[in-house]
Amino acid sequence: MANTKSAKKAARQALRRTEINKSRRTRMRTVVRKAEEASVATDQKAALAALVAAQSEMMKAAQKGIVHKNTVARKISRLARRIKAIGA
Repeated sequence: MANTKSAKKAARQALRRTEINKSRRTRMRTVVRKAEEASVATDQKAALAALVAAQSEMMKAAQKGIVHKNTVARKISRLARRIKAIGA
């Protein structure tokens, strides 16, 4: 348990950041899952729209430090490849 005033404040801040980060991570995972589900379907327009939404949310998460930027780049690349394959 924190003893000093500054340590107590840091603990409170960490709890707040954890809640915010958790909600951002959940939101990102939701849009990624929707994009993956759309990539399985045959409608490329809907899949592209889902990809754009997922890409935006993932880049925001990377900027906020929720996930590493290289992880986001890899996931976006793989999703885009799958969606591009629908049209081919």
